[in-house]
Amino acid sequence: VYKRQLIPTPEGDRLFVHVSEVNDSVDRLRQVAARLRSVEMGTIRVAATTAFGIDFLPGAIASYRQIHGDTLFCIETLKHEEMASALLDSRIDIGLAFDPENMPGIRGEPLGQGRFVVLAPTSMDLGADGPLRLEDLAELPFIRLDNQGPLDRLLNAHIESSEIRLNTMAVVGSYQLAKALVSHGFGVSIADEITARSRAYEEVVVRELKPALEFRISVLHVDQEPVSLVCRNFVDHLKICLQEFLGAREPND
Repeated sequence: VYKRQLIPTPEGDRLFVHVSEVNDSVDRLRQVAARLRSVEMGTIRVAATTAFGIDFLPGAIASYRQIHGDTLFCIETLKHEEMASALLDSRIDIGLAFDPENMPGIRGEPLGQGRFVVLAPTSMDLGADGPLRLEDLAELPFIRLDNQGPLDRLLNAHIESSEIRLNTMAVVGSYQLAKALVSHGFGVSIADEITARSRAYEEVVVRELKPALEFRISVLHVDQEPVSLVCRNFVDHLKICLQEFLGAREPND
């Protein structure tokens, strides 16, 4: 006995494509409806790149909740390249990221300016206190970032343009891992100051990098959609928290 197989006609194939498109539209509609319900309930759905999730964002959320105790937060960490799709799919309301590149349909609202700093083990002799230049690091074991995100590319382009050859002993995928290696005495690194000033890991000295290399810190949201009042209040709170967080800079940093 032979089983009959169903072979779709060209018309059936076209119908399947349309059905898939309808299902995708329904899913998007459900996500938008869920977003609207969350706004009415005072819910903030926020995503951030990993550096912000270690210390800065948890602290900002905790202090915001002391003022607005009825706000519910839904929080996740995303890679930079994942942020746009999460916003456009209405999975999150706002995103927090470094130096965001152009993202179609996404607006980046400046939150503040950050800068790169040098990380070194407390046991390492770096000479007199004060700023460090790339040439000061040339003979030291260096931990380099692997050029995955916009911040990595900015830093690596700066190093390459200096024509100073650093003694790279490790290539890592995150500034958190670089800081962890520094804390274990592996070598020195250059990292964003959000990671540098987060409380994770001990035995790390933070020194200013000269000349200064700065980057933007931005809040991302969908370009053509208004930000809800509850999210707008939180963004204003983030600006204050960022000023306070970076205000922890030492006089010689």
